[in-house]
Amino acid sequence: MIPIRYDYCPRCGGKLQAKSMAEQDKPRCESCQFVFYQNPIVGVAAIVLKDGKILLGKRNASYQGLWCIPCGYVEWKEDVEEACKREFKEETGLDIELSRVYAVHSNFHNPKQHTVGIWYLAQVTGGLVTASDDLDEIAFFTYQDLPALAFPTDQKVLDQLAEEGLLR
Repeated sequence: MIPIRYDYCPRCGGKLQAKSMAEQDKPRCESCQFVFYQNPIVGVAAIVLKDGKILLGKRNASYQGLWCIPCGYVEWKEDVEEACKREFKEETGLDIELSRVYAVHSNFHNPKQHTVGIWYLAQVTGGLVTASDDLDEIAFFTYQDLPALAFPTDQKVLDQLAEEGLLR
């Protein structure tokens, strides 16, 4: 069962209600009949590889102490590629150029919010390495020495990179 994330209608303040299991992802207002679609949020992440190692960040907020591929959310009216560059810069201090989409996965690790992640292959073009925003540390890792990860989908991406010989 998908939880209804909000109790009241953003249009009229009426009670949101799902009448059946099939409607759990789109509750309807009992007053004005507005349908509140609970669509996934889009996240972006940049894969930076160097000498067969991957750049990861240690989280300081949610999933504190666990590591991830530097990532963040796409803002309203923001292009996904620009969001990826912005988030990477905010978290690592580094500027990047994106080469291509590497992977796209649905993330179900947070039962309160379904997200869709887009992982890009990227190259560093400038900046100074500085862990900030959601990260305490930044480091490169081999596949054999990966730390505990925050997100199961990052593991899927890392497995794919290793399988293709991009990550040693």
